[in-house]
Amino acid sequence: MQGVKIAVNFVGAWLDIALITVTGYVDTTTCQEVAKVLQDLVRQKKMQIIADLGGITYISSAGWGVFVGEIKNIREKGGDLKVVQMNPEVYEVFEMLEFNRIICSYDTLEEAINEFDIVRGIDITQARQGVKSSAAGRVYTSGNRAAAGRKRVATGSISDKISLREYPLNEKVKMIAIENPFWGIRRICRQLNTDKFGNIRLGWMQAYMILRKLNLESKEKRYRFHRSR
Repeated sequence: MQGVKIAVNFVGAWLDIALITVTGYVDTTTCQEVAKVLQDLVRQKKMQIIADLGGITYISSAGWGVFVGEIKNIREKGGDLKVVQMNPEVYEVFEMLEFNRIICSYDTLEEAINEFDIVRGIDITQARQGVKSSAAGRVYTSGNRAAAGRKRVATGSISDKISLREYPLNEKVKMIAIENPFWGIRRICRQLNTDKFGNIRLGWMQAYMILRKLNLESKEKRYRFHRSR
């Protein structure tokens, strides 16, 4: 089994969102390769990061620990980290350990790019989407090693180390909306701009776009979802 290979590119309307494409596996042996790339991006002040995990066959608890550990630092500096295109086995563990409450995940790269751009106030209907290679054309590769020959399952949880302030924006909006289904969008925005949720300033149109993606854009939909919980 090959170790891990990481390529860095830039995407989005302004081509300033760092896309790291990871292939192979991420465990205690290879997770520091991922950590190094994330830390390098933060040092370069590239705080909007998407990790494409479509080529990942396995992530251990140590591997997820790197993402969760780095996301706290990234969000403290005003950025975010999103993951996309996980295969079903990787996503199953991701959800089982409740990392979906910490890190936003998407089926497609386009969805993650659009959310970054929407939150920054970019009109994605007019914006130019694209991908360009990183200036240095960096590709990080670990050494190869023999396969373990058995399926491994990550155990343990580190979600309790993340406060509500550090939850993904989508998750914060959803929590407010379903806990208070009859609140209007402007009141949801005011709640986001409290210390409890990290003092996030969000325009009503940006909030509406997020609610629409969550299929919660109307009070009726929010109430039905609230009743189903």
